[in-house]
Amino acid sequence: MQKVLKQAISVALAVGLLAGCASEEDNIQMAPLPEVESAFTPTQSWSSSVGDGISHFFSKLTPAQGYGKIFVADRVGLVKALDPETGDLIWEKDLETDIPARLAGGISLSYGKVFIGSENAEVIALDEETGELVWRHPVEGEVLSKPLVDEGLVVVNTSRGVLQALDAETGQSRWQLGSEVPTLTLRGDSSPVSISGGVFWGMANGRLAGALLNNGQMLWQQPIGSPKGATEIDRLIDVDATPVISGERLYAVGYNGNLVSIDLRTGQAAWKRNFSSATDFVVDGSQVYLINDQDHVVAVDARSGTPLWTNNTLEYRLLSAPTVINGYLVVGDSEGYLHWLDRYTGDFVAQQKTDGSGIAVPPLVLPDGYLVMTRDGRIYKMQMP
Repeated sequence: MQKVLKQAISVALAVGLLAGCASEEDNIQMAPLPEVESAFTPTQSWSSSVGDGISHFFSKLTPAQGYGKIFVADRVGLVKALDPETGDLIWEKDLETDIPARLAGGISLSYGKVFIGSENAEVIALDEETGELVWRHPVEGEVLSKPLVDEGLVVVNTSRGVLQALDAETGQSRWQLGSEVPTLTLRGDSSPVSISGGVFWGMANGRLAGALLNNGQMLWQQPIGSPKGATEIDRLIDVDATPVISGERLYAVGYNGNLVSIDLRTGQAAWKRNFSSATDFVVDGSQVYLINDQDHVVAVDARSGTPLWTNNTLEYRLLSAPTVINGYLVVGDSEGYLHWLDRYTGDFVAQQKTDGSGIAVPPLVLPDGYLVMTRDGRIYKMQMP
């Protein structure tokens, strides 16, 4: 059965389809745009575009910065390198062949290369300086999340439940580790993260796993949630959000599961709290900021798991993952608005309108501002006043 995102049933924004299932939540409505008296107004430095963006498709195709450039891509296969000061084009590469490239997982930068994954079950490496194709290698399933690049390897978590490591120089497969994938899952996969020779990722079966990075030997698995409820949708337990490493702790959250803090040395949970989310989250200082499955913005104490505040004003507005810009918590929504919140209270501080096509990925934080990319491929570099 085709993967789905449960919120798509409620708000009728096409990020996936669910065949043969019905839900009492079909009538849930997107919250109206809150009225906010903005304390400041960011200014635009430049604007650009990349093809048609991701359109209405599910995607975590976030921009990236490195090597003195900004790298952006659209779903069909257009990849661009832009000057971060002016937005001028440095190079572009079209990866579309006989069919659209269907780029969805990326962008990662390392070893002088740009790495991108695709729904066509490929990982692609480009030269960062010229955009020329270095290698293009098939993998075991769609790549819907950002590749991890570390210790000479490119590691991807695929839709078939396979964690696969490729040689960063040649693209050849070095090892792979499989896991069971339930019949019904969310449309998306957790990006792997690494530290001290270990790689950690979320699974569609509701578990967080750790393995040795050099050979894929499994170290431990920790359940983030367990199936419960009467319907298949209620029993979805994917861990699709990217885990976050902070100090000696690893944080993870599952859909219909929990927010968990795990000791990296033992793989044991320090605390668990009942939060459900499939969206990437952020740990900043002593606080965890996440978007739950109702699009409530939530702050939790990172040391104890104690809830600190909740802002439910943006309910079902299909929020992007949060990020922190200039000390403010920022989320985008499906109508193209950026919402700026006070990190310590959850109160609105400012509101910014883009082009209205929707913001699916969080803004990219830059040394002198931030980059906003909308669903239709428009790109804006903004600066704080």
